[in-house]
Amino acid sequence: MDRIFIMGNGGSGKTWLATQLAHGLQYSAHHLDDFHWMPNFAGERPRDERDRLVARAVDSSSWVMEGIYGSIIRQVLPRVTTLIWLDISDDECISNLLQRGQTGDGTEEQFEELLEYTRGYRLRKNHLNSFDAHERFFEEHPLQKLRLCSRSEVGAFLRSLEGGAKRTSEGALR
Repeated sequence: MDRIFIMGNGGSGKTWLATQLAHGLQYSAHHLDDFHWMPNFAGERPRDERDRLVARAVDSSSWVMEGIYGSIIRQVLPRVTTLIWLDISDDECISNLLQRGQTGDGTEEQFEELLEYTRGYRLRKNHLNSFDAHERFFEEHPLQKLRLCSRSEVGAFLRSLEGGAKRTSEGALR
């Protein structure tokens, strides 16, 4: 588990899990929103700039990365050693977003757009940021992969790492 990518719907817990794994493994954490959006959600970053930032991040030997953007996932997958798909129900994702609220400096209007986008995850067709695309990415990934469908499965996965992991002299979980 040197280069871990976590994908799933908005509100599925990608950022939370990435933070937990990065902290436990002492890896850097990267969030596709930070590559895709300009600071303060002031618009989309130019694609060539975004792709350069992503390439720089995935060039290192170990990291945890999370997000929903299929075009970036396609760019990253050749470097991913462990793919995690958080296939959490849409209702739970919406509930999580409502409990969390808007993050960063986003507006209420942007938050409403996020809720609508999240509701459409399983409905979008021929779209790289959809359930169907994530399912294809998952099925085609040749290396280690996990599909976690509930909070209890996510918790069990984290506990398995803590219980079965050995600490190196630097204190990182392996």
